[in-house]
Amino acid sequence: MNTILIIDDEEKIRSLLSRIISLEGFEVYEVSNLKSGLKRLEVSDIDIVICDVKLPDGNGVEFSKIIKDRFPVTEVILLTAFGNIPDGVMAIKNGAFDYITKGDDNTKILPLIYKATEKVALNKRVIQLEKQLDNKQSFDNIIGKSEVLLSSVDSAKKVAITNATVLLTGETGTGKEVFAQAIHHASKRNKKNFIAVNCSAFGKDLLENELFGHKAGAFTGAVKDSKGIFEEANLGTVFLDEIGEMPLDLQAKLLRVLESGEFLKVGDSKPIKTDVRIIAATNRDLEKEIENGNFREDLYYRINIFKINLPSLRERTSDIELIADFFLKTFSRKIGKNISAISSAYLKALKNHRWKGNIREFRNVIERSVILTDSSTLDIESLPPDIAENNSNNESNKLMSAFSMASAEKMQIQKVLNHTKGNKSEAARLLEIGIATLYRKIEEYKIS
Repeated sequence: MNTILIIDDEEKIRSLLSRIISLEGFEVYEVSNLKSGLKRLEVSDIDIVICDVKLPDGNGVEFSKIIKDRFPVTEVILLTAFGNIPDGVMAIKNGAFDYITKGDDNTKILPLIYKATEKVALNKRVIQLEKQLDNKQSFDNIIGKSEVLLSSVDSAKKVAITNATVLLTGETGTGKEVFAQAIHHASKRNKKNFIAVNCSAFGKDLLENELFGHKAGAFTGAVKDSKGIFEEANLGTVFLDEIGEMPLDLQAKLLRVLESGEFLKVGDSKPIKTDVRIIAATNRDLEKEIENGNFREDLYYRINIFKINLPSLRERTSDIELIADFFLKTFSRKIGKNISAISSAYLKALKNHRWKGNIREFRNVIERSVILTDSSTLDIESLPPDIAENNSNNESNKLMSAFSMASAEKMQIQKVLNHTKGNKSEAARLLEIGIATLYRKIEEYKIS
């Protein structure tokens, strides 16, 4: 039910309007001044305000701006005894839905209210969709509580509020685009475009055209000017996925964008200015690519201002149950099945698998299981054979010899962690291994 607030100091007019509107099924509130109207707006969810222009404590035209500033979804219809063009123009500028003459055929008010309710419903729907989009693009959408993941999220949150170029590294399928979107969403550029391009998905000429656009006549078929990503994303963010695949001559052109904020369209000689933030991602070792002559060293230093390594799923097995539950709910709802549980054998198999494709592979496996399962519980029979069989092999070799290398490694890690009083960075340094490797070993050996 839509709610309507009538603000008028003439009781007879208030009562008449209230009676007409109430008979249509609307919930109606009445007040005699702007102060009381503002109080009612603060405590009730008001959809439409019908307000007199001249009131004892103020002007309805000016009040309509206050309403729209504080309650943007609420629509305002102004009533006046003596209509004039300047007031009408100012009312619309202040955000009023309409401005009509008081007592001028009361049958006009109802069609106007119904039109206003349609706009209110649309505004509420837009806000709801924006909230859903915000949730999908925020850091809250990154699932997991493992230390190694939270460390990466914490770093991303810190750099998000700056304009620094970010390099996301990690294996394929670790969620680099999700991180890039979250960084953009938390930045000051979040109202502008976020445009992603996979540098490995295009040949050199197509990628150049995609990034920089072209002038009419630049090549056969170029009948008009075309904007590239760097022009479309001005004041926003460009995400360059798989940047290690970018051809060397395009790397030089990207370097120009980073250094001078300008670029040339294909077939043009006049540089175009752009202000974009670049987030790059790769699953390659760019330092090795530099040694092999496949990547420019100067570009590497420009994009490597702030590097964040995203952990593989093997390094955060403690998150597997949370992620599995999320995908189970997602695909059960999408496919229309009532699957609410995961068996312990199924979960154990997930944790034992190596997940070379990481989250991308994991997601596909859960979707497949949901499709195949006819009961209310995901069980091991719905897993691909290689994952199910691997679990059986792990079970048969489960017992660890007290003299095995793995046992010795576990004891050594525990010993060093005790020595550093739990300081993992110091322990990794003493063990001469990477911090990500240490986290993986802690997860693998269940070291407390």
